[in-house]
Amino acid sequence: MLRTARTLVLTLSLIAGAAPPVWAETLADALIAAYRNSNLLAQNQAVLRAADENVAQAVATLRPVVAFVADGRYGYSEQRIMGTTVSSDRLFANYSITAQMTLFDFGRTQLAIEAAKETVLATREALISIEQQVLLSAVSAFVNVRLQQEFVSLRENNVRVIGEQLRAAQDRFEVGEVTRTDVAQAEARLAEARANLVVAQGDLAIARENYRAATGNYPGVLSAPPAPPRTADTLDAARSVALRTHPSIRQAQREVKAAELNVERARANLRPSISAQANLSVDQDGLQQRGVGLNFNQTIYSGGALSSALRQSMANRDASLAGLKQRGVEVAENVGTVWSNLDVADASITATEQQIAAAQIAFDGVREEASLGARTTLDVLDAEQALLDARAARLSALAQRYIGIYQLLSSMGLLTADHLELGIPTFDPAAYYNAVRRAPTSVQGEKLDRIMKSVGND
Repeated sequence: MLRTARTLVLTLSLIAGAAPPVWAETLADALIAAYRNSNLLAQNQAVLRAADENVAQAVATLRPVVAFVADGRYGYSEQRIMGTTVSSDRLFANYSITAQMTLFDFGRTQLAIEAAKETVLATREALISIEQQVLLSAVSAFVNVRLQQEFVSLRENNVRVIGEQLRAAQDRFEVGEVTRTDVAQAEARLAEARANLVVAQGDLAIARENYRAATGNYPGVLSAPPAPPRTADTLDAARSVALRTHPSIRQAQREVKAAELNVERARANLRPSISAQANLSVDQDGLQQRGVGLNFNQTIYSGGALSSALRQSMANRDASLAGLKQRGVEVAENVGTVWSNLDVADASITATEQQIAAAQIAFDGVREEASLGARTTLDVLDAEQALLDARAARLSALAQRYIGIYQLLSSMGLLTADHLELGIPTFDPAAYYNAVRRAPTSVQGEKLDRIMKSVGND
């Protein structure tokens, strides 16, 4: 993507400006802050942990369910015996422990576990998409703050230059070289320049707020952005990588797999299941009862509910397959769009370079001619404005191209903390999953407790 060394040097020098002090905040600092402080990432990490628990709950259905029941009641009765009413009352109590476990269900439970696992993997890919979104917002915020700072500098310089033009016009008016109209034109342009400076300062304030929203802190002194990371040499290569690695496509693939498993689960629901039961009970007189048994359960008629559930799961599978194909179309389109925007930015950089060179020559010439009386004050002001517009357009094109490279990385699925090598501990999606996938109880969950503390939860 870096077509020539000249373009790279311009990108770094014109966006960066003067070399900052060594303690300035770098783009890497902004990316790290965004990753660590993002509420959006924290929210979706919690969503992933909730999905992990679905696996634990599915695993738990393979285990016996043990329940303790205590039953107490008061009974009163009356009966007539040989014309005499005899009444009695008594307190009844019963305590029982029951255990029940599914022995065979034609794979329904195991299919539920596998579907939950695929959902977990799909949620992990969704988390990567959120991570890309957070990091791209940080890049955009960083570059935009520096761009708005450059615009403020341009506007300040514009006010200074027009102020000099106004003083020169006033001096020439006093000696009769120009009319009051020339002075008024310069005054009007100075007022306009001051208004534009206020707008630029307001845009900088907005950019600072965007930076704070993206990273969690207001920007200090921002250093020059580093050389942008390498992406791909051709559009076809970029698309090929995107179709293999983009998290939204991987998420859709997992969703298709989960939908296919749910179809098999719906079919298995049409078949019988076998479960075992054990029971121990004690009543108020100490009489014990024990028992074990097997239950065979087969639904003969459900009013069409099971058949409807099967058709529904098949429709959901078809929707997931279509969604996967559409994700591929959207990812390929996004890569092409970003690539085209980079081409536009490259062309804009080249054009604005030529525009600046010509505008500088025109401004110098018009100013010299005005000093000789061959040009009016308005001519000088127009030439200066044309030069200012060209410089602003070049800065915008350079910023657009720099952000566009990171947008291309995102469209390829590579804008992650690991790929950018930020050098910080990142969220491990497997840590919590491995701690809960076997459905630990509170007694077994010491490792889980440590993990929960590490993510800031009690």
